[in-house]
Amino acid sequence: MADEGAAADDAAPATEIAEQPTMFGVPCTDERGQQVLHPSRDEYLDVLGMAAADGFELCVDVCAVDGLTNRGRAVAPGIEPERFEVVVNLLDLRGRRRLRIRTQVPADDPQVPSAVSLYPGAEAPEREAADLFGISFSDHPDPSRILMPPDWDGHPLRKDYAIGAIPVQFKAVEGR
Repeated sequence: MADEGAAADDAAPATEIAEQPTMFGVPCTDERGQQVLHPSRDEYLDVLGMAAADGFELCVDVCAVDGLTNRGRAVAPGIEPERFEVVVNLLDLRGRRRLRIRTQVPADDPQVPSAVSLYPGAEAPEREAADLFGISFSDHPDPSRILMPPDWDGHPLRKDYAIGAIPVQFKAVEGR
């Protein structure tokens, strides 16, 4: 009996460490009441597959963000913000749930896997992100430009894209 008491006294006190919430094995945050997952590029397609299997059957949109002028934006603890971010919004229509997925994309290698094999509706939005931000989606079935002419130089929604101007010629109104 005395040995049991001594062993209990020698034990280190239990400390509680608050763990960051996760979903599908990646960090999960709450932004205005919506669950937001923060997978790495390597985890991106696997997380989308798990979301599809969990009932998130509709990809509402795929878009990109250029954080060039907002490097201090909020991301999940432990996640390093990169210049670009791919954001995917999913819906579970039966369960009435929303899910947002935010994946950081570095400027020196702006690419992520395509979600078209899981969500066919992601085909056009991925092309838009590629066209306007220069983020390529590997294994995309049609990576051609969708909004800009094929010979257009650059990606107009990047924060460092030069602002252009189209000259407009006004004519005088007679009688004034």
